Amino acid sequence: MQQTGGSPIAIASPLPRKSRQARVVWRNNVVTVGGDAPVRVQSMTNTDTVEAVETAIQVRQLAQAGSEMVRITVNTPEAAAAVPYIREQLDRMGEYVPLVGDFHYNGHRLLTDYPACAEALSKYRINPGNVGKGDKKDKQFGQMIEIAAKYDKAVRIGVNWGSMDQEIMAELMDQNSRRARPWETRQVMYEALITSAISSAELARNIGLNPDNIILSCKVSGVQDLISVYRELARRCDYALHLGLTEAGMATKGTVASTAALSVLLQEGIGDTIRVSLTPQPGEARTQEVVVASEILQALGLRVFVPSVTACPGCGRTTSTTFQELAKQIDDFLRGEMPVWRAKYPGVEAMKVAVMGCIVNGPGESKHADIGISLPGNGEAPAAPVFIDGEKALTLRGEHIAQEFQALVQSYVERRYGQPG
Repeated sequence: MQQTGGSPIAIASPLPRKSRQARVVWRNNVVTVGGDAPVRVQSMTNTDTVEAVETAIQVRQLAQAGSEMVRITVNTPEAAAAVPYIREQLDRMGEYVPLVGDFHYNGHRLLTDYPACAEALSKYRINPGNVGKGDKKDKQFGQMIEIAAKYDKAVRIGVNWGSMDQEIMAELMDQNSRRARPWETRQVMYEALITSAISSAELARNIGLNPDNIILSCKVSGVQDLISVYRELARRCDYALHLGLTEAGMATKGTVASTAALSVLLQEGIGDTIRVSLTPQPGEARTQEVVVASEILQALGLRVFVPSVTACPGCGRTTSTTFQELAKQIDDFLRGEMPVWRAKYPGVEAMKVAVMGCIVNGPGESKHADIGISLPGNGEAPAAPVFIDGEKALTLRGEHIAQEFQALVQSYVERRYGQPG
C-alpha cells in the first residue's frame, strides 16, 4: 500500500470575505449584505410594475422561494406611482421582503417627483452609464444619491458592459492608444467597468451617502470576463459586491454559466449577494432563478436553504423510473413545505434525504442520510428498506411506497425538528 502523507489533506472551504456591511431594511426585516453576513440571494420580477397586484404576487412567490431582496423595474411615472401600492399589498400579506428599484435614464426625476416611491423602496439600483451625458451626468446621479442619503437607503451602483459610460471608455481607449504596448480592447473594457464603479462610489460618498450603504457590481455576460473583473474590483475596494452574469441565458446554458462564474469567485471570498439572471423557458416559473442561486450557495457550503435530496442517476441495474419519480416528488414536497417549515421547524433546512435506485449504493447512501430509502433494482426483491438516523427502521412494499415514504419524511420532520410544547 502506498504510504500516506505526513499531514492531513486540507478540507476545502470558501475564503472569508472582507467587505463592508450594508443594510437593506424594511420595517423590522434587516437584510445585511457584506462583512460577516451570509451571501444573500436576490431576484427580479418580470411583471409590468404598473400592475401592482400582479407584481406583488410575483414578489411574494420569489420571496417564498428564498429571495431575500426582490428588484422591480421603475421606468415610468406610472410604475413609480405603483410602487407604494405594491409595498402596501406585500405588507398586508405579511411579506416584508425589501424591494429594490431598478432605475435607468429617468431615475432622478422619478425619485424626485414620487417621494412615496423613494420611501417604499429599500434600495436603489443606479447604472452610471444611464444617468445622463455631459454636464447632466453628475447632476442627475447626485440627485438620486441625495434622495438615498435623505431616506438612508442602500444603493447598488451597477455598471453593465452593455451600457457602459462612453466618456470613460473613450478616455481609456485614448490613453491606451498612447501606450508603448497597448492593452487588448477587452482589458480596456475591464478597466472602464471598474473605474466607472469605483469613481461613482467615491462621488456618492462625497455627496453624503454613507459608504456602508454602497454596493457595487460590474456585470458582464462571459464567465472568464466576470472572474477577471471581480478579482480586480475586490482587490481595489472594500464595498459589498453584487455578483451575477448579465443575460446568462436559458435553462442549462444559463444555469451552468452562472454556476461556473459565481462558484469560482465565491470560493475566493468574492461576492456578498448574488442573482442568477435566467431567461425563463415557456411556462417555467420565475422562481427558478432563486432555486439555482440557492443551490449554488448550498453546494459550496455557504448557506443551507432546503433539505438536500441525494438520488442516483440510474443505470442498467435499475428496473424503472420509480426512483426518479420519487426523488422528484420528494424534492418538490420539501420545497413546497419550506415556507411553513422554516418558521415551524428550526434546523430542518439541514436535513438530508436519500432516494436510491438499487442495492449497490442504496443502503450505504441511505444510512448516511437522516432519512433514506433504497428502492429495488433489476433482479432485487420487491422491497424498499427505509433507514432513519443511520439505522434500518422498516421496509415498504406495494404500490404506495411514494406516499408512505413522504408520510415518513413528514413524521420525521415533526419529531426531530418540532419545538417542545
